[in-house]
Amino acid sequence: MSQLLGLLSIGTGALLSQQRAINVTGNNIANVNTPGYSRQRVGFATNIPVPSPAGVVGFGVRTTTVERMYDRFIGIQLNQESASLGHWDAQKGALERVEVVFDETAGYGLNQALSQFWSGWQDLALNPPGGVERRVLAGIGQNLADTIGRKYGELQQIRHDIDASVKDGVESVNRLTASIADLNQKIARIEAGGTETANDYRDSRDMALKQLSELIEVQSHEDSGGQVVVSIGGGSVLVESGNYYRLGVRRDIEADGSATLIRFDGAGWTDITGDVRAGKVGGWLQARDVKVAGYMADLDTLARDLITAVNGLHAEGSGIDSAGSSGIPFFSGSGAADIAVNAAILEDYNLIAAAAAGSPPGDGSNALRIAALQDAPGGGVSFNEAANALVSKVGHDVREAKAFASYQSGMMAYLENYRDSLSGVSLDEEMVNLIKYQAAYNAAAKMISIAQDMLDNLMSITR
Repeated sequence: MSQLLGLLSIGTGALLSQQRAINVTGNNIANVNTPGYSRQRVGFATNIPVPSPAGVVGFGVRTTTVERMYDRFIGIQLNQESASLGHWDAQKGALERVEVVFDETAGYGLNQALSQFWSGWQDLALNPPGGVERRVLAGIGQNLADTIGRKYGELQQIRHDIDASVKDGVESVNRLTASIADLNQKIARIEAGGTETANDYRDSRDMALKQLSELIEVQSHEDSGGQVVVSIGGGSVLVESGNYYRLGVRRDIEADGSATLIRFDGAGWTDITGDVRAGKVGGWLQARDVKVAGYMADLDTLARDLITAVNGLHAEGSGIDSAGSSGIPFFSGSGAADIAVNAAILEDYNLIAAAAAGSPPGDGSNALRIAALQDAPGGGVSFNEAANALVSKVGHDVREAKAFASYQSGMMAYLENYRDSLSGVSLDEEMVNLIKYQAAYNAAAKMISIAQDMLDNLMSITR
């Protein structure tokens, strides 16, 4: 009698175990297209054997845990490469906008404006009293100044737009860190007894970490309670247990008005801009503070040198106005932001000093001296060479960003494929498991049915 009841117990345990395995398999199939989902497997173990007159015998099967098929090392690599991909994608997007600013194929770029400016002085040297040549030169000079000023302004606008992207990125970072802190608490509650594993919450947390890594470089590790501690690459903690520390954006009025990154730690705000070196936010900051700021500095240097060199020679010559004016600067302004042709010259083209001081109006020697600046300004690098160097630098940086972004994209694809081979759901494999568990379930049900028939027969005999 007891053996028949034991057989019923074994069959019932097998039935429930296979049913749980079928449920887990069904969950895998349902989540085959869920981003970040790690397939799960039921762990089976034999029940504690029991003594009998014939010796110790087995007492069926039980399920232990639902295991999450996940490789933490691959997860860490994915987060690191995701930060690098975000960094180069952000730089590529910003620098492609700069590339449009310095596009020389449209027919009137910086090089074309400079070439026309020098040609205007050469034309004036051939006919110093010519009113048409003077009017054209003044117009060409203003076009050059407008070109420099417009490009400088567009670069400044790109920096402001990057600030807006940084602000949006910081809001996303705060949302993700809050989510990770919340998931930490949920995982800790479920796993507190040590018998359950919060697989789905762990998948959600890993997905949030990956998204966070794409925005900002982070380092993470699990504490003894299974809760993840997240810190910025520079060391500032973002998430600890169920707590998270908000980031913010503050405009640096004392510098150039650019946005700086700050972290609130409960006592106050700390500037952490220098700690962020990767991720989209880090890429935007580097593009703004290194790349675009460098282009602006180069353009400003070009404008200052141009103003200084042209005005220095122009002041030494004389115009063809009635007073034979000299000492008049051709350009006004101090750099790329405010360069312009002197308003007095735009009102009276005769003030253009084509002649050397004291020479007759037909002299064009000073115009030739200014035209010669295109080949050898102060410092030994021509203005045309400086402009070409700036345009070439932009092109090189864009190509570099595109190349690294493409490489990181390929690396991410490789790692994600590798992760999927370990953690992804294979429908073919799940269907095989489903058939296997179904067969075991049917066999267990048949065993219960046979045990029940045997028990009924025994009871009928005893009656």
